[in-house]
Amino acid sequence: MSTLYVISGPSGAGMKEIVSGVIDGRDDVVTIIPVTSRRMKAGEVNGIGYWFYDLETWSAMRESGDLLEETELAGNDYGTSRKLVMEQLNAGKSVIIDMEPDRALRLKQSMPESVTVYVEPASEEILKQRFAEISHSAREVDVRMQVASEMRDMAERFDCRVNSDDLAKAEEELRNILLEFNKNS
Repeated sequence: MSTLYVISGPSGAGMKEIVSGVIDGRDDVVTIIPVTSRRMKAGEVNGIGYWFYDLETWSAMRESGDLLEETELAGNDYGTSRKLVMEQLNAGKSVIIDMEPDRALRLKQSMPESVTVYVEPASEEILKQRFAEISHSAREVDVRMQVASEMRDMAERFDCRVNSDDLAKAEEELRNILLEFNKNS
């Protein structure tokens, strides 16, 4: 059976790595490319990274209910197309999308049958260490830790949780979630 899985957690939790490991070599599970109203940057290609739409088309998508969720960031709109998700689900494929927790919970409201999975590291120390590796300053690490703390407060509203300290084990946990919910749908 096909199911929409929405994977979320703080930056640095390993969501992309876990999802990649789960879908590698499978043709029954796909990811969906998000949509945006922002202009393409030099070197970007429509359909790789994002599907780009002009503001008129974006407004039409919003008015028609095609956006399962949407957010605005730095003056640009980003979202998830219901049409793109439903095309895959109707083709019998399960869909995995990774996004921020607030967006994941909004998507769950639009599509209650979706399964939300929160990915979290076991400790703040590990997360802080990961942030230190990708940040440019101690202040940036502190800001990222504050955002992660706010995200963690939303975790209890998710259907499932996966610990990302061991990526191989996290991939196996996510595979088991897919098996469990596909069996029950």
